[in-house]
Amino acid sequence: MPDYHQVIKIPVDAGSSSWTGVAGIAGTPSSSSTYLYNPHGIFIDTNFDLYVADRTNNRIQLFNLGITTGITVVGSAAPGTITLYYPTGVSLDADKYLFIVDQYNNRIVGSGPNGFRCLVGCSGSGSVLKSLVYPSSMAFDSHGNIYVVDRNNHRIQKYVPFNNTKSKIVSMIKMISIFMHFSSFVQYSKISSITNLELRWNYICRQ
Repeated sequence: MPDYHQVIKIPVDAGSSSWTGVAGIAGTPSSSSTYLYNPHGIFIDTNFDLYVADRTNNRIQLFNLGITTGITVVGSAAPGTITLYYPTGVSLDADKYLFIVDQYNNRIVGSGPNGFRCLVGCSGSGSVLKSLVYPSSMAFDSHGNIYVVDRNNHRIQKYVPFNNTKSKIVSMIKMISIFMHFSSFVQYSKISSITNLELRWNYICRQ
């Protein structure tokens, strides 16, 4: 609940209306470790630990299961990471590397064995296929493809990793742009090789 500066959980039982706060204090924005400020995207890992894109605090907070005090894992207060500008999405891949929608920097960043690097939108904002304008969220599919809601370009971007058979490290991508219009659903796809954009994604590409 961004406007309440809190993450809650609600039972899936039919008819249940009860909820429990799991991160942040309702109605109280702050940068201290037990608070959030306009949280947006969340991710729960296999240990049921909670990652929160704490938007206005420009950080990613980790709340271990049952603990209400957060740990800053990405942001200016986390040494060895990067500076974020209004992050709105966070995800982990199968190797537990973090991927972040860095909204006001118009990019997607990811972690790997050598730290963080830009993956998409690394040359500034725009409407060309390799650029984003205020992306809002992202998700992986079962093949390791990344889908990004490119908000101000009014489109969904799909980034398809290709496997380097020798190193098993992703060294290039192709992009499919699926544009959605407000008045009618007009869809087309375009595949374009990106030859001038060096991306080395440090995660194992799923087959």
